[in-house]
Amino acid sequence: MILIADSGATKTDWRIINPQGGIRQAKTIGLSPYYQTSESIAAELTQHLLPAVEGEVTEIHFYGTGCAGEEPCAIVRRGLQAVFPTAHTIEVDSDMLGAARGLCGHDPGIACILGTGSNNCLYDGQNIADKIPSLGFWLGDEGSGGYLGKTLVTAFLHKEMPEDLAEKFAKRYGLNREIVLENAYKKPFPNRYFATFSKFLFDNRSHPFAYMLVYDAFSEFLTKYVCKLPDYQKYKVHFVGSVAFYYSDILRRAAVEKGIVVGHIMETPIAGLALYHRP
Repeated sequence: MILIADSGATKTDWRIINPQGGIRQAKTIGLSPYYQTSESIAAELTQHLLPAVEGEVTEIHFYGTGCAGEEPCAIVRRGLQAVFPTAHTIEVDSDMLGAARGLCGHDPGIACILGTGSNNCLYDGQNIADKIPSLGFWLGDEGSGGYLGKTLVTAFLHKEMPEDLAEKFAKRYGLNREIVLENAYKKPFPNRYFATFSKFLFDNRSHPFAYMLVYDAFSEFLTKYVCKLPDYQKYKVHFVGSVAFYYSDILRRAAVEKGIVVGHIMETPIAGLALYHRP
């Protein structure tokens, strides 16, 4: 039996593939080596995943946020090994590699994540061949939900938002400078806080200001990252993440106007990962 996981900050999507090729689904909380120990990961899996696994697990392929470098990966690997001691293969890799394999399968291509944060890579059909490094929320994450929200809130506080839209925004959120700065600099996860405002953009995407804010953010992401990858014109460019999925029409327009060939746009990569690892 094969286990496949796509783990984000809040939840982990699992696929359980039995020896006959049948696939079942399961969910647990997000599993991150930044915030959890091997023991706490094992405890979560024992309580919420193990009951859904009916049979002997031989392979595990885990893709997750924070799983870059041997030490973080080892934390997750030890937690998995404790719960599934019969697994002879336990691979722990980054969410970026998971996105690439889920989007591209065994074909070369360019894979991009546009969710709460953003990321990118050139994929050779098995591994990441090149990437333009992400600088995180404060210095990068162009095109992400966090970036969209941060740009929107800044426009509101700087009185750069059209009056009709500003009135709707003020009525919906009741924000002021002090509230924003406290969430930006004193509370944890400012990227998640600002990402919540992207829903306002989605609800008002027919407004020219909201539409162009999203379009410009996508255009900037493509310019800064995709267009710097070697021979990017030769590859299909695929996207995964809630922002890419729900704003796919705007994303496609921004890509086409840069001569980029768009491939798949998925909300999550887990279905593609199940196909990639299915015997």
